[in-house]
Amino acid sequence: MGKHAASYEPLTVARLGELLVEVDDSRRWRLIAEFLEEFRWEPRETRIRLLQGEPAPTGDEHWDVFLAALVEHLSAKDGHGPPPWVETRSLRRFWFPFNTKAARVDAVVHAPAAFRRRGVYVSAHELDVA
Repeated sequence: MGKHAASYEPLTVARLGELLVEVDDSRRWRLIAEFLEEFRWEPRETRIRLLQGEPAPTGDEHWDVFLAALVEHLSAKDGHGPPPWVETRSLRRFWFPFNTKAARVDAVVHAPAAFRRRGVYVSAHELDVA
């Protein structure tokens, strides 16, 4: 048998953070959706490992805090506490990634607790891929 191609490795949140640097928001949302889709199919014991490494700064505080909220949210869904690094990330001013009147109302009502605590208002249905 010859050499095999590199085996599949699921995307970690640390790697996701690297991919969010210097791309537009549309691309960021596609990458987050891809991460969530992969995450959903991984076994529970693998999923917790995907969330452990702290992502380097993306260059945009909003997205840095979003990643912390996402990790806390996904950890809680699996019945785990979040890794310690998420506690240091929070916004001083509220941020609505989907900033239309309807999206803002929906986000205020339906934002998961991990996001609300950090000032990120995104509706849970935006994360439904997970």
